[in-house]
Formats: sequence, C-alpha cells, structure tokens
Amino acid sequence: MNRNDVTEMIVAARIQKGIKWADVAKKVGLSKEWVTAGCLGQMTFDKKQATTVGKIFGLPAEAVALLQVVPYKGSLPTAVPTDPLIYRFYELISVYGTTFKELIHEEFGDGIMSAIDFKMDMKREPNAAGDRVNIVMSGKFLPYKTY
Repeated sequence: MNRNDVTEMIVAARIQKGIKWADVAKKVGLSKEWVTAGCLGQMTFDKKQATTVGKIFGLPAEAVALLQVVPYKGSLPTAVPTDPLIYRFYELISVYGTTFKELIHEEFGDGIMSAIDFKMDMKREPNAAGDRVNIVMSGKFLPYKTY
C-alpha cells in the first residue's frame, strides 16, 4: 500500500458514506481546506489526527500510519494539469502570475509568499448572475536576504 492508495480509499469511503469534507475537518479540529489537502495526500497528519481520519473512513492501521508520513507535495500526475477545474488555476497563474508578482513586490519588496506559513478559506458567494467561488489565500511574506 502507498499514499495514493490511501487517498483512493478515503475518496471512495467519502462517496459511499456521503461524508462532507467540512464534517471531517470539524472532527479533526482543523480547517476544511487543510484537512481536505491532507486527505488528498498533500499534508501530514499527526497520530491523533490520522487516527480520527482513519475512524471516519474505516481505514486499516497501515493506511493510518501512511497518513503520518510526509508526502510528496504538489505531486500532480502531469506538468500541465488536465482536470478542467485545476487547469483554471494554472491558467489563472499564467495570466495573472506576473501581476501577483509585481504587486507583491511593490507592496512588500523582493521576496515570496510562503506556501508553508499559509492558510486558505474557500466559500460560496451567492450572486444573482450565478454563484461565485470566493477563495482567500494568506501567506507569510518571506523577504530574500542579502549576504
């Protein structure tokens, strides 16, 4: 068994049991965004969190142990994503990436936004013309150092 197998087990159990990610997050005690990323193989759970996830999804002990192993983050199967929703984020960065970079540098100076000291919130935003996806990302600014 490998971490991808565990992700497939979690996704299958979630569908079969009709479990919502927000409900899993509430039981784990963390945000739905972080817990979902963890269940999909992008974050490391501690023992207590992994045990909780294991109980929710009916995972065997080997799978619970794998939830506690540091994953290969950002491990999409292709360089350019083919899933339409994920591709839109790729497209968004292709179009607005230089704008993000320019505006962050203008506001903060030379550096990067952390994806480690990071949080995200995703909400549905009602709109008469069609509901919108509202995503807020907050990452610590890390200035480049001179030496």
